[in-house]
Amino acid sequence: MNAPAPSPVGPDAPGFGVYLHWPFCAAKCPYCDFNSHVRQAPVDEHRFAAAFERAIAGQAALTPGRTVTSIFLGGGTPSLMQPSTVATILDSVARHWTVAPDAEISLEANPTSIEAGRLRGYRTAGVNRLSMGIQAMNDTDLRALGRMHSASEAMGAVETASKIFDRYSFDLIYARPGHTPAAWKAELEEAVNRAAEHLSLYQLTIEPGTMFERLHRAGKLIVPDPDLARALYDVTQEVCDARGLPAYEISNHARPGAESRHNLVYWRYGEYAGVGPGAHARLATATGREALVFEKHPETWLSRIEAGEDASIEREVLSREAQGDEMLLMGLRLREGISPERYVETAGRSLDERRIADLVGDGLVEFTDGGRLRATISGVPVIDAIVADLAA
Repeated sequence: MNAPAPSPVGPDAPGFGVYLHWPFCAAKCPYCDFNSHVRQAPVDEHRFAAAFERAIAGQAALTPGRTVTSIFLGGGTPSLMQPSTVATILDSVARHWTVAPDAEISLEANPTSIEAGRLRGYRTAGVNRLSMGIQAMNDTDLRALGRMHSASEAMGAVETASKIFDRYSFDLIYARPGHTPAAWKAELEEAVNRAAEHLSLYQLTIEPGTMFERLHRAGKLIVPDPDLARALYDVTQEVCDARGLPAYEISNHARPGAESRHNLVYWRYGEYAGVGPGAHARLATATGREALVFEKHPETWLSRIEAGEDASIEREVLSREAQGDEMLLMGLRLREGISPERYVETAGRSLDERRIADLVGDGLVEFTDGGRLRATISGVPVIDAIVADLAA
């Protein structure tokens, strides 16, 4: 079993990705605002797989001649799918586009749906990287986050994955209610010991429309204040840097060469297809760079696809200014930053040198030795304000 070789593409040639959204979960987590749905009756995987095949064909017709460098099965909980369903969908991608021999093919999984036979089935289907939603490493916080697995089950899932996949990653959430820097440091040290090459470490945010938002507004959920959240962020950087997993993006840490290639397509402002309920896409078509958003409700999406309809609910040809804004928003999240020259090619204008100089003077952005513009460590926590300033 060989892991994919390091990607040959550079930061300004980010490749072509395909995102496949499986929208179903066993339960809805109270902090989650993703397009995920719980169904009491079994999902008709055969019908959905056939609809994915039709939707893939539709986007392939808009993007002929592409070579796929990464595929990501996200959700929802893709590991609820049978391996045969995954194989059908991946085979359809390969029929409609050329898939690079070293393409990274990732699948998101929850510990409750991980068992060795199923993981081997995904591996046989073509998946070569697993991304697991662990979220916390103690049972008290897992219950508070509404997770259905225990800490021991989570670590068992990581151990099982490590025997089947050369490349795997898992997610944790920090700045949880009652979280302290000392507790987070100990938890993170254990996580680094368990992770082979990659960790995604997200600060808990209260998202609109979630159960956590309702609890927070009612005063029943207290999250760390900004100073404590910053201390937890600093612990994250210190531990990961010391252990050889530096941040390559605001919330993602990896050993050099082990970065998620698919997510780099997004952050490097590459082109990607998006297939499935609620999926997004950025495609360079005959009319320009198009932004597409697809019907979120799974059964409505399915009916529209089966009827031969366009299942998009938004479709816009982006102006060059809008493309430049998106490039800033995505690229400045990366430690490598953005190429000012590529920004000019994309946006049709240069960044304001005076604004950059002010941000440099404030210690929020800097130029690398290679001339790329990036946020400093001090700038990362206020990245949205930096992007708004540069885009103005």
